[in-house]
Amino acid sequence: MTGMHFRGTSLRRSSLALASGAMLLTAVTACTSTSDTDSADHLQSLQDKGAITVGFAGEAPYSFEENGQLTGATVALHREIFSRLGIDTVEGVNADFGSLIPGLQANRFDAVSAGMSILPKRCEQAAFGDPEFNYRTALMVPAGNPQNLTDMESIAASGAKLATMTGAIESDYADALAIPAVQVASPQDGMDAVTSGRADVFALTAISLNWMKNNNPGAAVDVTDSFVATINGKPQVGAGATVFRTDDTELREAYNAELAKITSDPQKYLEIVGPFGFTEKELPDPELTTDKLCSGAA
Repeated sequence: MTGMHFRGTSLRRSSLALASGAMLLTAVTACTSTSDTDSADHLQSLQDKGAITVGFAGEAPYSFEENGQLTGATVALHREIFSRLGIDTVEGVNADFGSLIPGLQANRFDAVSAGMSILPKRCEQAAFGDPEFNYRTALMVPAGNPQNLTDMESIAASGAKLATMTGAIESDYADALAIPAVQVASPQDGMDAVTSGRADVFALTAISLNWMKNNNPGAAVDVTDSFVATINGKPQVGAGATVFRTDDTELREAYNAELAKITSDPQKYLEIVGPFGFTEKELPDPELTTDKLCSGAA
C-alpha cells in the first residue's frame, strides 16, 4: 500500500490563506527536493528515497487534506503512478493556488498535484505533464440563483459581484471580460463569500463546486450547469495536469508513460478517480494535447 503523508499542520478551511504561507516557509528546509545541479538524476534520487513531495492547494476533489491525510483525485493518480515508478510515499505541502508554481520553482516540492489548468503563460514557467482531466466551469450562487446567472457573460451583463480563486483560470476569464472580481485563497473562502453576501457568485471548476455543495448540505447555495467559457469568441476548452520543473524531463516522461496506460483504460481511470466524483466526461480528450494547450492552439 502506498504511503500517503501530509506535511504540516491540519488545515482549517477558514484559515487556509494564512496557514499556507507559514507552511511554505517551513517547507524550504523540510521538503525532499533537488537543486538544478542534480535535476538530471532527480528521478533516480526519488526512487532511492522511495518518496516524493507534491504541492497542493486544498481544492477538493483534486487534492486536499482530510483527517490529517492527503487525498483527492490527483493524489490517487499520483499514488498509483509514482508507486509504479518505485516511489511509494507521497508527501504533501499546502500552498494557496497562486503560490504553487513559484513554490515548485523554488524547490519547495518536486511536483504540483492540483489538477492545474494547462495555460500558455504557465507553460512558460513550468513543464506540464499530459492531460489528466478535462474540465468545465460552473458558478456557485445563492440558493434559487436570484440573478439567473449562467456563465461568465451573464455575470458581466448583470453587474453581479464575482469571487474567483487566486491563480485559477476563472480569474483569467474575469480579467479578459473586464469583470471586477474579489480574489479568495480557497474554495471554502469562495463559498463563504457567497453565503455571507460579500459576493453574488463564485466561479470555479464544476467538479469542485459540486463537491463542495454535496459536502456542505446546510449551505444555502446552488451550483449552475457547467459551461465552456468563451473569450474573444474562442471557447476555452481546458484540461488539468501535474506540473514539473522545466528541467525535470526524465521524471515527467516516466510519469507520462504510466499515465497513458491509465487514461487509455477508462475502467482503470474510473477505478482511481471515480470515488472523487469524476466520470468518463472528465477523461482527457486524446486530441487535446499539452503541446496544443501550451501553444494556445487548442
